[in-house]
Amino acid sequence: MNKSIQERRSIVDKANKKISINRQCQIVGIHRSGIYYKAALEKPLNLELMNRIDKHYTQHPFMGVPSMTQWLNKDMDYKVNKKRIERLFKLMGISAIVPGPHTSKGNKLHKKYPYLLRDLTIVRPNQVWEIDITYVPINGGYMYLIAIIDTYSRFVVGWSLSNTMEKEWCVDAVNKAIEDHGKPEILNSDQGSQFTSELFTQNLLRNC
Repeated sequence: MNKSIQERRSIVDKANKKISINRQCQIVGIHRSGIYYKAALEKPLNLELMNRIDKHYTQHPFMGVPSMTQWLNKDMDYKVNKKRIERLFKLMGISAIVPGPHTSKGNKLHKKYPYLLRDLTIVRPNQVWEIDITYVPINGGYMYLIAIIDTYSRFVVGWSLSNTMEKEWCVDAVNKAIEDHGKPEILNSDQGSQFTSELFTQNLLRNC
């Protein structure tokens, strides 16, 4: 098929009840996660603020919305209010003190699975994979990156970009990694809502 990836994405009809999205993606020759690849857009000022926040937060992860707002206004000469910075914090998936992005926020209604790596000696590939999502700023917008790493070899067995953190996107990334590299014995993740959702966990139970 000679059509560009963008053209092939436009062919996929999410409202089609007769042909599943997975099957449509197979027909046009793209992975399902490809239909999510669209940069989320923000106003230039917000993108500028997000870049400032991202760099400063990396060095000062204890800073919350009030202190970050104060720093931006006092030291960087912006005129912004807490409401705007609070929205950007949520958009970027960060919060003060917590050792990890907001992408790891859990859902109390989801079943939590036990941590299996304590005292475990990892001695071979596909024994343990680890999966995580992070925020990635790009020109003119931002994306979310999901990565799956084989813990023993440190090889990236799967990754995907999306402008949303939909559970289906996470499932597709895992299934593609399994298709390409085989099944892991353990898939380790944080307790974020995407990874504890029934859709995600039931897919693992079926395929691993």
